[in-house]
Amino acid sequence: MAVRCEQVRLAGYTTLRLGGPARRFVEATTDDELIDAVRRADREGEPVLVLGGGSNLVVADAGFPGTAVHVATRGVTTGAGSPGDGRVLVRARAGEEWDPFVARCVEEGLSGVECLSGIPGLLGATPIQNVGAYGQDVSETIVEVRAYDRERGEVVVLGRDACRFGYRSSVFKGADRHVVLEVTFALRNDDLSAPIRYAELARTLRVDPGARVPLRDAREAVLGLRRGKGMVLDPADPDTRSAGSFFTNPILDPDQVTDLEKRVADRLGPDAAFPRYPEQDGRVKTSAAWLIDKAGFTKGYARGPVRISTKHTLALTNADGGSTEDLLVLAREVRDGVRAAFGVTLVNEPVFVGVRL
Repeated sequence: MAVRCEQVRLAGYTTLRLGGPARRFVEATTDDELIDAVRRADREGEPVLVLGGGSNLVVADAGFPGTAVHVATRGVTTGAGSPGDGRVLVRARAGEEWDPFVARCVEEGLSGVECLSGIPGLLGATPIQNVGAYGQDVSETIVEVRAYDRERGEVVVLGRDACRFGYRSSVFKGADRHVVLEVTFALRNDDLSAPIRYAELARTLRVDPGARVPLRDAREAVLGLRRGKGMVLDPADPDTRSAGSFFTNPILDPDQVTDLEKRVADRLGPDAAFPRYPEQDGRVKTSAAWLIDKAGFTKGYARGPVRISTKHTLALTNADGGSTEDLLVLAREVRDGVRAAFGVTLVNEPVFVGVRL
């Protein structure tokens, strides 16, 4: 039976360790309990917050005036219904922890998610954000998502196209219609990684971009890089009290690229150049971390009890017992500073609950 409580502080359920109390709190260990909790709140006209690992949440100091449902479902099934083309279907419940799932895939010789090692949170959150890192996105291997459709009041299955995946986005993000129950991945039955696309990872592995390496080597290299940036949860490291990357990397159209080139030259000199990564649609992605640093917000920059990570300018950390409002003050300062310096408006990557930037 689902555990039900009242006035439970959400800070203990987020990696930022921030957030006030939920009026009601339910921990669901089965799909039926999860659906029942959401359905009951909907019947009563009460807001619902579906909680996973809390690694991508910024919750208001005032808390949440509704029902928070913590997803604690478990279960992984491998092989059933696999397509027989060298891929293996892996079905996993939303409450599975993501990094142990990746470790399991690596140990079983299933290729396709190894570069997503070390990312905190639960598996059910990965399609919502289209989680990605080091040249891989979950959308590359997701076949379908089983979810509870709150509008229709029934369980539905959304194929990959229906998920409408984009850069750190999906049909699920920014909407509350669907509650993810299970995700199906198609992974390669192969002891070698997918081709290494990310230049930093290729350098770490001492291979050329496009090379393939043993799965365990790819995983260990990614974990090492993430630890060096404070992106692997560690209770002893204040830099890991974050929501990961706080801003998405901006994607610019040609006019914005031209404007940024001029601003970079004016600010940093005629020979300065900003990082650029061509997109398939002709636009250009650039580095939010680079913009933040060059706008004057260096590693360790602090505003009261919160700060930019000492290891990575893209993470904002609750290092000294701050509040959500403290964090937002710093985030706004960084956003406004980058916009003033370079004309680019950074967009938050974490999901905001009861607050806005």
